[in-house]
This record gives sequence, C-alpha cells and structure tokens, in this order.
Amino acid sequence: MLKPERYRHFVEYFAKNQPVAETELHYSDPFQLLIAVILSAQCTDKRINQITPALFERFPTPESLAASTPEEVFTYIRSVSYPNNKAKHLVGMAKMLVEVFHNEVPSDINELQRMPGVGRKTANVIASVVYDVAAIAVDTHVFRVSNRIGLTTNANTPLAVEKQLMKYLPQNTLAIAHHWLILHGRYICVARSPKCEICPLTWFCKYYERTHTETYLLKEEAARLKKDTAAKKKRKLDGISKELKKRSVDKDI
Repeated sequence: MLKPERYRHFVEYFAKNQPVAETELHYSDPFQLLIAVILSAQCTDKRINQITPALFERFPTPESLAASTPEEVFTYIRSVSYPNNKAKHLVGMAKMLVEVFHNEVPSDINELQRMPGVGRKTANVIASVVYDVAAIAVDTHVFRVSNRIGLTTNANTPLAVEKQLMKYLPQNTLAIAHHWLILHGRYICVARSPKCEICPLTWFCKYYERTHTETYLLKEEAARLKKDTAAKKKRKLDGISKELKKRSVDKDI
C-alpha cells in the first residue's frame, strides 16, 4: 500500500467514526491550557486534571503565578512527575507572559518556545488547539501509533515524525489528527500489549502485519512458555529455600 493511500484510509476512518476529538485536559482559557500541557509532560491527563482545579483557583492569572514562588507552586503539583522542575518552569513561564507577552499567550510556535518548560510539542499543542495553527504535536502516543500503522517511515525522532505527518496529512485535518493519534494510542494501540483484537486499523497496519505472521506468533508462544517455566522453577526453588530455613529455625529451637 502506498503511503498516500494509507493516509487516506486513516483520515477516512477517523473522520467518519470520531468526527469530534479533543484534548482530555481540563481548561477554560489559553493560560490554563498552557499550564496543563507543561504539567502533562511524562504524566497522565487524569492526574493533571486532579490537581489543576486548586492550582487554577490559586493562580487565575499570569500575574498571580508570576508573583508566586516555585516552593509555593510545588505544594499544588507535588503529585505530578518532576514537580520541582515544573514548579520552576511555571513561575518562569508566568513571568515571561507578564513581562514580554503582556499577559497574552502567543500564537507563534517560536515565541512560545522562548518560555521555560515549553518545548516544541507543547508549543504545537497551544498553537493548534488555541489558535487553529496548522501544526501537529508529537508526544509518545503520536510517535508510537504513527510508526506502527505505517504513517511514518524510518522516523526516529519526534521532529521526523512531525515532518512526515505535516507532509502527508491534509492541512485541515492536522489539529484533529493529533487527537486521533493520541486517543488511539492511549486506549487501543497502547505501548505494551496493544489491543489489536479490537483495533479497526489492523487491515492496513504494518505492526499488525509484522506481528501476526505464523512465525512470529510461534516465537511469541515459545517465549511465553519459557517464561512460565522459569517462573514455576523459581517458585519451586523459593518454596524449598523457605522450607530449609524453617527447618533450620526449628532445629535451633
């Protein structure tokens, strides 16, 4: 299957079956979304949504966050990944919003990346979601799913994936395609043990084609049996060791 055809099937399926797809982060304005996306790096949206209500209430504006300290912000975000760094980034980001961008979250991807904690992925999310800029953010889900189903070829970096998706996806689908890929990766094409049995894309998926040949499945079954045998052997040895220790204790008594 040629790549343009693969992209056409991808877009046609999701446009029909998931015409509405958006971020699962909760926010009410661009400033809140920027905070949430910065916090979401290497953390789940569910966790971010649990901690942001109190954070947003305490810091409703860039000025209020800029006037705070990383130590105070930390108390609100301690349960997310890398809270110390993210607390510093949030305060630094807010200060730049106030001092450089006059309290307005910029729409330009390069300007966004000037702020602490804002990399290319975060900048693309803000630009596409808030300002409808033709951009696509590549996180771990987008990276994984794009490679697995064959939308990308030899794309070993997020930027390489982004460039190929930008090249082949129709421009008017870029923003929503980002969410299609994320949601598919989050709930079906998961990192470990992807749910191929319920995936509607297997008929053109390169990963499925590669991993469901007879040879591959036989190797997988052999590996599973070997692992089960090793686990049983370990349990048996643990049991013998435990019994010997018990006998040793009884003898001493």
